Amino acid sequence: MPARREKLKDLPVVGHKRVILAAPRGYCAGVDRAVIAVEKALANYGAPIYVRKQIVHNVHVVTTLEAQGAIFVDEVDEVPEGSTVVFSAHGVSPAVVKAAADRELHAIDATCPLVTKVHREATRFARDNYQILLIGHDGHEEVEGTMGHAPERTILVNSPADVPNIVVENTDNLVWLSQTTLSVDETMETVRLLRERFPTLQDPPSDDICYATQNRQVAIKKVAGEAELVIVVGSANSSNTVRLVDVSLENGAKAAYRVDYASEIKQEWLDGVSTVGVTSGASVPEVLVQEVLADLADAGYGDVSSVVTAEEDLMFSLPKELRTDAAGNPDERGLGGRNRKLDWQ
Repeated sequence: MPARREKLKDLPVVGHKRVILAAPRGYCAGVDRAVIAVEKALANYGAPIYVRKQIVHNVHVVTTLEAQGAIFVDEVDEVPEGSTVVFSAHGVSPAVVKAAADRELHAIDATCPLVTKVHREATRFARDNYQILLIGHDGHEEVEGTMGHAPERTILVNSPADVPNIVVENTDNLVWLSQTTLSVDETMETVRLLRERFPTLQDPPSDDICYATQNRQVAIKKVAGEAELVIVVGSANSSNTVRLVDVSLENGAKAAYRVDYASEIKQEWLDGVSTVGVTSGASVPEVLVQEVLADLADAGYGDVSSVVTAEEDLMFSLPKELRTDAAGNPDERGLGGRNRKLDWQ
């Protein structure tokens, strides 16, 4: 955590100072499941526990787990043979699974079930001789994992600007899939342009953009129309967090900034601002949002109201290896995860 700066100043503005808090925000079920998976692996097997890539894209979560004994690596060949490794929420390709098996690693798959769904779709479409147009960001771990399930049958589409340059040999069996954490609006614009070029393009059997990504974007759209400034809490490598900044600007906010910590808020952002919108990405613990609200209160923004656009109660079961405690007894958390409030730091 960066060093705290001086308290924000309560400077006069025209109008009543207030904060509009978007809901839903913060942890989704897939993130909750993945973080608990690492915590339980540490409890059951003892430190160190190795994690391939960041378990979720949030610097606070990663550093907290490191302090508990988790070691984050880029690839499984960095993990000592025979050790326990957890695959991140973003998923892995079959090649990574094989590499872990070759090193006789005890692999625990914490891939979000919604990402696993896309992997299964890619595998099935490839088996049925479809060409897959995968809408996603080059280099993102989720995209690498999905493409690894059908490498010979998948073409990556980074953005709407890529559409004119796509070459497809056979358009008879053509389907699109997407990364789960994209902007809903941009994804559907990409699909529209793809369908103009390829009228036979088929849709996936269900929407690939995850419920949490959609819900957070819908919520901040309603907030942005009333807010002169939007603060999005989350890390720079979190795709869904970065999209929330874009969505805010596209839907009426005069300015929008991303911060990992409250201490990164700059005094000049608040100049002349009466209404501040606040939200957080799907891998952000609520404690970080509460710290932002506390700092904004120092600057006179103590009036906080919420805009609630959906209620989320989805929970995912933990990986089967972690549904018992260290003694082998059934663990109630193994049946659905935990709704993290203000107590997790």
